[in-house]
Amino acid sequence: MVSKNSPQNENSGKEIIKEEIRLNLKLWLPLFYIIYFSSFLIPGIIFLLYIMFFYLPFFLEIGDFISLFTNLPSLIASLTIPLVLIICYLIHLFIVALITRWFYTLSEKKSPSKAGIIPRNIPSQTLDQYHFRSFIIKYPKNAFSRGPFPWLLKWMFNYVRTNKIGKKSVIEEQFGGDRFIEVGENSYIGTNPGISSHAVEGIFGNISIAKVKIGNNVTTAGFNCFAPGVEAGDNSWWLPMTGATKYNILKGNNFYFGTPLRKIFKKKVMSFLQISEADLKRAEELKEKLNILNKIKEKGDHLLNE
Repeated sequence: MVSKNSPQNENSGKEIIKEEIRLNLKLWLPLFYIIYFSSFLIPGIIFLLYIMFFYLPFFLEIGDFISLFTNLPSLIASLTIPLVLIICYLIHLFIVALITRWFYTLSEKKSPSKAGIIPRNIPSQTLDQYHFRSFIIKYPKNAFSRGPFPWLLKWMFNYVRTNKIGKKSVIEEQFGGDRFIEVGENSYIGTNPGISSHAVEGIFGNISIAKVKIGNNVTTAGFNCFAPGVEAGDNSWWLPMTGATKYNILKGNNFYFGTPLRKIFKKKVMSFLQISEADLKRAEELKEKLNILNKIKEKGDHLLNE
């Protein structure tokens, strides 16, 4: 690692020590190639064998056009090739997640992720593993989120153990949000949120890292920002373009708007949704009627079962 001394600070008279970031690409790039090429090797062999021993002789080499629709093996060959492609692609994704999990687990054993400040002008195992984990998770995240099965991204995060995402929670395409994040159950994170468990304070500044925790039944509309250390309590609703600054803890059971975010009260909600007091009253009446109907239905079902 090469150290460079900057000019003296005019205010303090002290030298500011700056240091180039050490990126061990000689190790990282081979690991990336292992993930990339290994993930295509097994599905590639399966697909090649399928083409050579089934699709080619029973479909491509058939000279009679009518036989393609009357011969059972030809029909099976033509109908199964999309299924084989999908299976091979899913095997590719699984291998990507599997190998990434191995490397990520080794990195966590060397230096576990934990909240705190990581200096960037002091060589350390913590800093090296922080950069390595940032590098190694990028390809898996893009492979899952930008493929035909983006909903498998949640499974990948849980399997690799970079994040912990609860059941029935949905995360749309996002900026960041690839590690050190917890999301509860039945939550919806809208389009293009910026979820980051780390922040760099300037070009040569320290790295602030803290887990982002999102509770149960949290709904964000889109273009929201979660800074490091943010905790969103259960039953929180975020309007579009709402952002929380670092270490902002929300109790939940409320609506939030603005940057930095703040609670939104009844009049603000009515103004935003363009509804009146009469609309709210009708909604309450409808809710009461639905509750009564549901109780009647439950009693009726109970009597029929008896």
